[in-house]
Amino acid sequence: MDGQYEFPGSAAGPHPAGGAQETGRTVISETAVAKVAAIAARSVHGVHALGSGAARSLGAIRDVVGATDLTQGVRAEVGETQVAVDVNLIAEYGVPLQLVADGVRAAVYAAVEDLVGLSVIEVNVEINDVHIPTGDPDRAATRPRHGEHPGALPNRPAIPVLGHPGRVGEAAFTTPEEQS
Repeated sequence: MDGQYEFPGSAAGPHPAGGAQETGRTVISETAVAKVAAIAARSVHGVHALGSGAARSLGAIRDVVGATDLTQGVRAEVGETQVAVDVNLIAEYGVPLQLVADGVRAAVYAAVEDLVGLSVIEVNVEINDVHIPTGDPDRAATRPRHGEHPGALPNRPAIPVLGHPGRVGEAAFTTPEEQS
């Protein structure tokens, strides 16, 4: 049972419906703990993304095919009564990195202890990079989409450039005020 912890039946506590104790076992896998930790880490201000550059590139491919990995950038080691969590992340520029790490650590401790019920012995945070947003907030909106010409502006048709086969430009539009 590597990577999982089985709660004994006697520790299950009172049954929600009638107060009687449950008999049986509960198994919590490392994947379940990692998902809880990842959701908590993503909720912290200053966290741009989880995982290293290579892991995020692979994650983008997974997203396209509909197989999103919610544990990307998070690894959990589950023992009998304790858990250790490693978080790799990309921070947002402008937020102090130590505050981001402290916030992630606090959020993961709280979420894992509250939702999983195991004692967290450590949360290691590795900040792999800092995301620097572009200065132009409209830049993402004007990026060409698949099949769109890179030079075309939104809502303006691309037209062939005379004398340059295969090249396209933008249609020129002027208002009556601009023409005078």
